Amino acid sequence: MRLSKYFLPILKENPSDAQIVSHRLMLRAGMIRQAQSGIYSWLPMGFKVLRKLENIVHEEQIRAGHNPMLMPTMQSADLWRESGRYEDYGKEMLRVTDRHGRDMLFGPTNEELITDIFRNNVRSYKDLPLTLYQIQWKFRDEVRPRFGVMRGREFLMKDGYNFDVDKASAMQSYNRHMVSYLRTYERMGMKAIPMRADSGPIGGEDTHEFLVLAETGESEVFYDRNILDLHLGDRIVDYENWDECAAIFDEWTKPYARTDETHDPVLFAQIPEERQMKSRGIEVGQIFYFGTKYSESMNAKVITPENSEVPIHMGSHGIGVSRMIGAIIEASHDDNGIIWPEAVTPFGVGIVNLKQGDEVTDLACEALYKSSTLLGIDPLYDDRSERAGAKFASMDLIGLPWRITVGPRGLKNGIVELTSRKTGKSEELTPELALEKLVKIYADL
Repeated sequence: MRLSKYFLPILKENPSDAQIVSHRLMLRAGMIRQAQSGIYSWLPMGFKVLRKLENIVHEEQIRAGHNPMLMPTMQSADLWRESGRYEDYGKEMLRVTDRHGRDMLFGPTNEELITDIFRNNVRSYKDLPLTLYQIQWKFRDEVRPRFGVMRGREFLMKDGYNFDVDKASAMQSYNRHMVSYLRTYERMGMKAIPMRADSGPIGGEDTHEFLVLAETGESEVFYDRNILDLHLGDRIVDYENWDECAAIFDEWTKPYARTDETHDPVLFAQIPEERQMKSRGIEVGQIFYFGTKYSESMNAKVITPENSEVPIHMGSHGIGVSRMIGAIIEASHDDNGIIWPEAVTPFGVGIVNLKQGDEVTDLACEALYKSSTLLGIDPLYDDRSERAGAKFASMDLIGLPWRITVGPRGLKNGIVELTSRKTGKSEELTPELALEKLVKIYADL
């Protein structure tokens, strides 16, 4: 993409109403604009990152054997009355009435609707286990929407629901989701720690939140430092292998890690003092097992091998896709702007022309732009007639992980400058070697 053709309304000054880093940088970098309190329009660069995260979530869910689908944003209030949650959910639920006088709501979550779909279509244990999921917009009418996409009223969320014949099978689904989420966050270039948490209005006894450590996190967290050394890496996981999934679950949940809501000072004190860590974290996902909470109230049953009817065991699993962007920025930025991990960057490299209008420099940049596009690096070419300092500032602000700087002086020696946004280190390479290095970096993701 040529920057002269791209809609990227960068702001030079920090917006006065943005209280945290991610909100400020997303506004300044032209990723979002507020439509109304807690509701945002996603501009081209923000939308591109959103889609990258969404694709990673889809790939890992499908890898785990889960079925993608799409449910409506508007739901019937009758389903929520049936489960008993219509009045209990609180004022965060946006309730509306259609022209026929029917009570409707803008879905904050989908346990009731998915249970209704299941009970009308599945009757036998032979169709289990089953996990259905979607990535869909949700609405929760926060009393004080703030912090940009970190606590907005409208947000993009992956919500999945497992259906199993008994608790043992449902806990395998729980473990499978734990593993798939760990893989998802690692692919996004983030360290998300699973922590024992409170179930809130969803219900259930077994639940873990996934939190990214950041100074601006809304939750106080306590954890064993050893958990930071855990990585799935390139490990190939057989999601049908119950023991393997359970072993990974145990590996990641054995070290102490809890939010302030479930913190146990006595257990925490048993950790060697040098490993006792206290920080703040941003929630980016949560998994639940809630048993027959919804299936009993909504009469969702299956026939067992013994020819008896039993209520289905369920769990739900969410990832805050739009919220994740804010969390990544909170955890990965400096004074100059965003620092995107390669896996989720909106563009793979920024090409900066130091002397727009100079024939030799323009030709070199055009060649780099075309070659990097063909190689799948997805470049953003700053072809504007701006001074070099302004171009560098823009590139630092939007946070592309790599920058190729092209100028007449370097070209006389047949070289360009390749700079890492994360480290700030530069190296002089031929254009061919610079592209070769980038191809290898992105091929290894």
